[in-house]
Amino acid sequence: MKLHSKATLLVLAIGLAACTNPDRFGASGAGANGGIDSGSMSGVNDPSSPAYFQQTIGDRVLFAVDQSTLTPEATQTLTLQARWLANNPEFTALIEGHADEQGTREYNLALGARRANSVMEFLVSQGVSPARLKTITYGKERPLAVCSDEACYAQNRRAVTVIAAGGLS
Repeated sequence: MKLHSKATLLVLAIGLAACTNPDRFGASGAGANGGIDSGSMSGVNDPSSPAYFQQTIGDRVLFAVDQSTLTPEATQTLTLQARWLANNPEFTALIEGHADEQGTREYNLALGARRANSVMEFLVSQGVSPARLKTITYGKERPLAVCSDEACYAQNRRAVTVIAAGGLS
């Protein structure tokens, strides 16, 4: 019993020690503001930054149940995404298609692919080179919200545009 108590205290002490230095990676390293240095032009205030794209332009669009048709709100967001990509040609985009947990795995993978393709086709129609775009489907495998009600389902019926500097792999 005494050994077990000592081991528990040791684990707790190590765990607490790991939490005591929030800036252990430096002011702009991982763990500080999610890797975004908000004090410099590389953060959310810089219109050419990935943080600006994600938080100001918007990196996701939502879909109705069993649909891959773009809503008017989605086309507004995607128009802004296309404009941002046109102004920042050094970036490429991976478009992730997602679905809610309802339905089979196979159905949701296909639905996620249709959603990602809808976004890609719209971006291409707005002048973004297809060579800068790639799609992937996750179906219901990567939910944003986990619960079994409409509020969660609605958040999971989405396509997310993930941007990166450089080419597509």
